[in-house]
Amino acid sequence: MTSATEDLKYEESFIKNTRGLKLFTCRWVPTNKDPRALVFLCHGYGMECSITMNSTARRLVKAGYAVYGMDYEGHGKSDGLSAYIPNFDNLVDDVSTHYTTICEREENKRKMRFMLGESMGGAVVVLLCRKKPDFWDGALLVAPMCKIAEEMKPSPFVISILTKLISVIPKWKIIPSQDIIEISYKEPDIRKQVRENPLCYKGRPRLKTAYELLRISNDLEKRLQEVSLPFMVLHGDDDKVTDKAVSQELYKVALSSDKTLKLYPGMWHGLLNGETQENIEIVFADVIGWLEKRSDYGNERFESELKHYSDGLNFKE
Repeated sequence: MTSATEDLKYEESFIKNTRGLKLFTCRWVPTNKDPRALVFLCHGYGMECSITMNSTARRLVKAGYAVYGMDYEGHGKSDGLSAYIPNFDNLVDDVSTHYTTICEREENKRKMRFMLGESMGGAVVVLLCRKKPDFWDGALLVAPMCKIAEEMKPSPFVISILTKLISVIPKWKIIPSQDIIEISYKEPDIRKQVRENPLCYKGRPRLKTAYELLRISNDLEKRLQEVSLPFMVLHGDDDKVTDKAVSQELYKVALSSDKTLKLYPGMWHGLLNGETQENIEIVFADVIGWLEKRSDYGNERFESELKHYSDGLNFKE
């Protein structure tokens, strides 16, 4: 599917991953100018790109960026059992393969590459950075799932029982949990939209999915210092889903020389689309300001790659 306006073209397509699953992908690009850089979206757990991240993508295109999205296995319009994540590493591999392929197209080679991850998507972005630390030019981490808030977790006793059942009933929806939509989005209208979106998952977390989310967030929390690329982490001060203290810790211990922390008083988990219009404007002013400043540096990574390539040719002569 393709649709276009005077300023923006939107396209949808499907790709196949290495496990034979069909994954949904989409892109929003400026129609009348060359994009100043590329931004790659990573959505949250149970969410999808084409509807829930549409307003984010359109704001970024308006600011001059080309924006790419995809739905993970078991999410949105992609193949797989709804909201079932049998292996988080496979999910990260899928995202890495698709987004890397886009970056390496001839028309994109000179463009800077930024990632924007929301909640669980923030965890995906951090893992992509670890996977290819020199490939990406920067990351926007919005309420990243580097630790699940304590009040969201089942008790240690319940976790120990459920862990024993994973191999027997991995797909069962038996994890006791709060209504994530209710505590993520401050604006009732947005909560209603998400509840009515047939592509969003509203059931209890499946057993193996919950285990994978816990495993990954524990791993990330222990290895925050390994983040080395430029990043900005944004977190609502009243977030009840992911832990803002771990975002603060990430800012403190990450190796990155270019790092920014934004904490928003009174804001919840859904910073990009769940707040009042006034609050969303504040968040996007920070997001776009951060991108613009780094897009204007010039593409040092590309110049460096070009120099290495050129030096290699001279050496061969």
